[in-house]
Amino acid sequence: MVKQTAGSGINAPHQPQWDQKRALYGQSMHHIDFSAQPPRGERPSVTCVLPAYNEAGSLRHLIPDLAEYLKKFSDQIELLIIDDGSRDDTLSVVSGMVDRYPVTLLQLSRNFGKEAALSAGIDHADGDVVLLMDSDGQHPLYVVDEFFKHWRQGCDMVFGIHENRSDESHAKRYLTKLFYSLLSRSAEIEIHPDAGDFRLLDRRVVLALRRLPERSRMMKGLYSWVGFSSKAVPFQPDERITGASHFCFRKLSSLAMTGFTSFSNAPLRVWMLIGAATSVLSVLYALIIVIRTLIFGSDIPGWPSIAAGIAFLGGMQLFSVGILGEYIARIFSEVKARPLYLVSNEISFRNQKRSEPQPARDEANDA
Repeated sequence: MVKQTAGSGINAPHQPQWDQKRALYGQSMHHIDFSAQPPRGERPSVTCVLPAYNEAGSLRHLIPDLAEYLKKFSDQIELLIIDDGSRDDTLSVVSGMVDRYPVTLLQLSRNFGKEAALSAGIDHADGDVVLLMDSDGQHPLYVVDEFFKHWRQGCDMVFGIHENRSDESHAKRYLTKLFYSLLSRSAEIEIHPDAGDFRLLDRRVVLALRRLPERSRMMKGLYSWVGFSSKAVPFQPDERITGASHFCFRKLSSLAMTGFTSFSNAPLRVWMLIGAATSVLSVLYALIIVIRTLIFGSDIPGWPSIAAGIAFLGGMQLFSVGILGEYIARIFSEVKARPLYLVSNEISFRNQKRSEPQPARDEANDA
């Protein structure tokens, strides 16, 4: 059964079990008592959110393994696949597993990006515990044991950090550390440079994230902004099951710009200070010219240096206008208040007649 959802977005989360949990987690989505921490039972309900973009080959193998592995933690499991506008066979592969595994597929109307897909998963997750994982199979399942151990000890958020990034270039590692160092200092929130989206969220954290309305999103910054007790767990990523990473330098640069404009006013303040310093230097230089002219009685030659100075100041002005434009663009995006994502289809195991799980078909057999 396919459910058509028109105009779904961050302001319209799908919460079929919300009425039963309202007394435990708060009175409404706009007034939540985060101090009322729910009991952390041995068998909580678990929703695993997996954003996917052209990951049919990986999901074919990951879904059976993940569904079986999570049985050790819960009797109420849901694998929530967010199809972020995939162009491969993700829809057919996942929908073919709905009657065998506890899978729900949310198909977005187009590719909105990973940050929006993660937000869609968080909005639609019903579990007492929400597990965020990538669909490429690089997040090892044994780390989930550590996640649940720390959650039962009282941590509201447990996240994985890469032990080493030897597979990345030196330039990428250096720029990544530099970016997060600058962002953490300017935004006054600590974002671990080696952390990703592989994490466990308590229900309280999920409800807090749902209250954040911004459209320009950097989820790692939002995880840090909401606070709550957290714990880092080091791990070494596995090899991708199939395919290659869809992240490129352009997407990473865009995410970095979103991080700065969403969490820090430092770029604006820096250029204000540069402008003030330039003005002071200009006044001092003008005084030097006047004094030397009065003393020596002649103008000081130097048209090339003047032209170079004008060109330099013009470049600084254009650069500062560009920084200002980025902030204005973010404001414009927020003012339009468009939905963060749109859900076109929903296919859920709850609406299917269940059968016994069968081994996933191999890609070679499908050819």
